[in-house]
Amino acid sequence: MIKRAIYIFFSLLLIFNLALAEDISIKDFLENDAEIVDSAEVENFLEKSDAEKNDSPTGETVETSADGSRIITITAAGDVTIGGDVRKRKKSIFDIELEKQNGDLSFPFRNVKNIFENDDMTLVNFEGTLTTAGINKERNSHSFLFSAPPSYVEMLPLSSIEAVALENNHVLDHGKAGYEETMQTLEKAGVVYSNANKLGVYNAQGVEIAMLSYQTFNGLYPKLFDQVPKDVQAAKAKYPIVIVSFHWGEEKDYWPNENQQKLGKLTIDAGADLVLGHHSHRINPIEEYKGKYIVYSLGNCSFAGNSKPSDMSTFLFQIRFKVKDNTAETFGFRIIPCRISSRTDYNDFAITPYDQEFNIDSLINTLMENGKHIENPVSKYPLEF
Repeated sequence: MIKRAIYIFFSLLLIFNLALAEDISIKDFLENDAEIVDSAEVENFLEKSDAEKNDSPTGETVETSADGSRIITITAAGDVTIGGDVRKRKKSIFDIELEKQNGDLSFPFRNVKNIFENDDMTLVNFEGTLTTAGINKERNSHSFLFSAPPSYVEMLPLSSIEAVALENNHVLDHGKAGYEETMQTLEKAGVVYSNANKLGVYNAQGVEIAMLSYQTFNGLYPKLFDQVPKDVQAAKAKYPIVIVSFHWGEEKDYWPNENQQKLGKLTIDAGADLVLGHHSHRINPIEEYKGKYIVYSLGNCSFAGNSKPSDMSTFLFQIRFKVKDNTAETFGFRIIPCRISSRTDYNDFAITPYDQEFNIDSLINTLMENGKHIENPVSKYPLEF
């Protein structure tokens, strides 16, 4: 839209100058059928102007503020669970939907791809495996064991998802071999991942973003209260932006428990710039603590574990940072209310922004109401920066 407006402006400017030179009226000029203004010349001018923008060494446009700080925009989304359970002989609900979509692996994110493409990094919680390994026999009694063919990894780069948190209660559904293959598959696809043993780093506009991921189950909270602050401090000493993801809480909970709130605050105290939470499959309120945000649960994003969950509401969380001299400052956030399906009659796994005011208001009211259960809930949930 802006480019078209500039195009029109320069076209009129050229017309005006030519009209003066020929001593004719603008009206006469416009009524002349002769094509005096060459649109290609205007396009060349605009392209040259675009090339003169402040670009990074990699060729991507660098967004800067008045003080010269780089503006980094990050999108965070909830649980991504694809594929199915190999113990069930019939075709998974995900693969049935994939067939309906003519095998287009990017279909789960088609309605948010433009959002992901226009940020600097998109981060999701990848809850499952990308493997052909057999199931983890120790988990044979579990209700759900998720896996997808390694080739399905392509849906992530195809959809401009650059990074995943890979520390949750499903990463070992197919044992250590399955977990190893999943990590290798992500690496080959160019997707950055982090887990309890690996810090992930993504470079955006020349700014390095460090990511740490943990799960809190099986009595790990006491250990994490001590370990996480040390890990965060070490990361913050090297990287300007540190994001920590936690797989925590209880399924279907709409607000965090005391341990989650304590760990979230300890993480910010240690220097983290953002805390993201998953596991409950429900959206949780956001807390502002010392100028930073704790997003306790992003809910689901694309979730193939249920053909019609009782609650299909979710949201994308977007945050901006100003980075200058290797120091990051929070520069605002917004949410994008969504449904985890493009349909209302069943879950087709294609996360879709809400376009009805009723749905948007209902989601925000839920977050505001459940904010009563945390210490420092945000005062509002902006839809724009």
